[in-house]
Amino acid sequence: MNDSIETDDWTAGGVMPARSSRVEDAEMDITPMIDITFLLLIFFLVCSTPDQKTAIELPKAKYGKGVGERNSVIFTVSDEGVDNAPIYLGDGKIDAARLSDDPDEQSDLIVEAVEKGRREENKENVLIKADRNVAYREVERVVKAASRVEGAKIYLAVMESN
Repeated sequence: MNDSIETDDWTAGGVMPARSSRVEDAEMDITPMIDITFLLLIFFLVCSTPDQKTAIELPKAKYGKGVGERNSVIFTVSDEGVDNAPIYLGDGKIDAARLSDDPDEQSDLIVEAVEKGRREENKENVLIKADRNVAYREVERVVKAASRVEGAKIYLAVMESN
């Protein structure tokens, strides 16, 4: 019988204490996960379709001159209206950018937007994107209003045909 039990190794209950071992923090390489995330992002950007609610179908033309959208004040004329075609400030049919339905107020808002674009953002062009089914009289309202601003160059957006 061994009466010499060391008190360091055993506790009073006869259970050996847990050994303290240092486990190094495991490092995880997340590079592959980031790569997959970016690949999925690119996949969805390429495969997604634009929102049909905001898209308009432009008329086709054989010849046209390219105009940069960055230096243009853009108006979108939609074919959804009953009496007059709705006009939106900017590219697309976004409800927040819709101008008033009153023709006189529309004209004033168009002039104001063109003047503001020329003054604050140095935009010298006015680009009108009208759906191919919109009557020209609707586009003409925007052209007449924008032409009230001196020095504004007015362009009608078209789709290039082959």
